[in-house]
Amino acid sequence: MPVKIRLARAGSKKRPYYHIVAADTRTPRDGRFIEQLGAWNPMLPKDGQRVTLNEERIKYWLSEGAQPTDRVLRFLDQAGIASRPERNNPKKAQPGKKAQEREAERKQREADAKEAEEKAKAEAEEAKNAPAEDAAPAEEEAKAE
Repeated sequence: MPVKIRLARAGSKKRPYYHIVAADTRTPRDGRFIEQLGAWNPMLPKDGQRVTLNEERIKYWLSEGAQPTDRVLRFLDQAGIASRPERNNPKKAQPGKKAQEREAERKQREADAKEAEEKAKAEAEEAKNAPAEDAAPAEEEAKAE
């Protein structure tokens, strides 16, 4: 029978309170459990006594092969009972696929607008310089006649 050390919710609406329990993995979250191993009250301040653990029984269940959930493993790591490996997810902060596509479109529009602006400036410069250049050959033709 696979056993997990997990949280079972108690408390009223918008006032959560969790029991840390050893339970069969096939049972519901708030359903039947094998043994209660502690409690977590997230409503208390962080510097207060939020988590209470029965370390002796937790060590027993870990030795029997029980697997703690991620949240419970955090508590056990803080208490020094079990170690939680450091996680690294560099893609976590990246925006989603659609947002990346929108960003690429926005950058493309900005690049096109900048290119069009530079082209317009270049044409304006040519227009300013062109009459002066056109006038010079016209004067040479007039002198030649």
